[in-house]
Amino acid sequence: MDPLSLARWQFALTTVYHFFFVPLTLGLSILVAVMETLYVRTGDEVYKKMTKFWGKLFLINFAVGVVTGLVQEFQFGMNWSEYSRFVGDIFGAPLAIEALLAFFLESTFLGIWIFGWDKLPKALHAGTIWLVALGSNLSAFWILTANSFMQSPVGYVLNGGRAEMNDFGALVTNPYVWLQFPHVFFSGVTTAGFFVLGISAFHLWKESRPREAWQRSFRMAAVYALVGAALVGLAGHTQMQKMLVNQPMKLAAAEALWETEQPAALSLITISDETNRQEVFAIKLPYVMSLLTCNNLTCEIRGINDIQAEYEQTYGPGNYVPSVAISYWSFRGMVTFGMAMGLIALLAVFWIWRKTLDKQKRFLRLFPLAIPLPYLANTGGWLMTETGRQPWIVFGLMKTQDGLSPTVGAGTILFSLLAFMLVYGALMAVDIYLLAKFARQGMDEKAPAPDKVLTPQEAA
Repeated sequence: MDPLSLARWQFALTTVYHFFFVPLTLGLSILVAVMETLYVRTGDEVYKKMTKFWGKLFLINFAVGVVTGLVQEFQFGMNWSEYSRFVGDIFGAPLAIEALLAFFLESTFLGIWIFGWDKLPKALHAGTIWLVALGSNLSAFWILTANSFMQSPVGYVLNGGRAEMNDFGALVTNPYVWLQFPHVFFSGVTTAGFFVLGISAFHLWKESRPREAWQRSFRMAAVYALVGAALVGLAGHTQMQKMLVNQPMKLAAAEALWETEQPAALSLITISDETNRQEVFAIKLPYVMSLLTCNNLTCEIRGINDIQAEYEQTYGPGNYVPSVAISYWSFRGMVTFGMAMGLIALLAVFWIWRKTLDKQKRFLRLFPLAIPLPYLANTGGWLMTETGRQPWIVFGLMKTQDGLSPTVGAGTILFSLLAFMLVYGALMAVDIYLLAKFARQGMDEKAPAPDKVLTPQEAA
């Protein structure tokens, strides 16, 4: 394999792997903060047990996520030095802010939260986990600010073969980031909701104690997951509508739409011949794509072949068509898993509303099987987002092949790729083992609360 393919595979591997942990960190930090806030407001020890249990799982996920995220930044200088040279003046700014502000904020107060139990006033201790949640989500915002420049460059000038920032405000207010961030944020809410929902359902099925804590966790997670699934779908729908203007090729590839259609139909299944750039077989719903994209039944959706011809005139000869198969199927995977999550969360909320949760034991055992759904949807979404931008590493400014380091050979990249696969595989195994171990262990009902003062008779 050539260095470009290997470097892309390496970055894809590390990015997808790292993003397994990010959404759970974003969503679970908020849910744990809500649980501790309820404990502070009510003094109910059940909420404290919940906070400590889910907080422990949050810490395991956070630790592995941090380790895997650090590797990505090194790749910019090793495998993608030409990219770093071209756009480092812009790309480096939000990454530096993310490290100095967001990451230091969350890591500092996470340490205080871990070691501050029963040492800080309750309200102050709860405030630390809220700062962790704020730092985690600020971190995501700054990373997405950098990524959004790659998707839709703003606030720059070209000088001496480099892109230099001339408007930091434009970078932060980039419309693309304000479409991306809500989508990622609510995907985190959904991921955390299903994580807590599945584990709580498992313990309700096993009739684990304390039952009240598992019931409250289930109820909170069901509402949390339903809100997340609904809003992530709304945010994604808004992104798709803006994609028609910002990145029409990505939209066309996601629909495997080779020829321009007016009105445009929504593809249920399409088989394409990418070599000859044509449709082989398709089942479609008439008018639906126009309705979803433009809110009317007459909207024109441009096809891949027309956009390719336009890009050749604008940017010069070349192939500007991304992998249609990956874009098409990753998009459908994301949507399918997203709809499934919405229905499952709605069912859980319905049981709670009808107060029939205690009668659903045979169905509760199936809920842990839904925990992977948001991870699959998140992965599909990122594959579609990043592969649909190809062949650009910075849309309209730099092609991916031009960002590669000229002095790094295929053998070096292959060696590091295999090393990452082995190390990341081991880390994944450890993470799953620890999460499963402590999730099955449950909450210790017998141990007295740490702030309980024992009488001499109890101590004896």
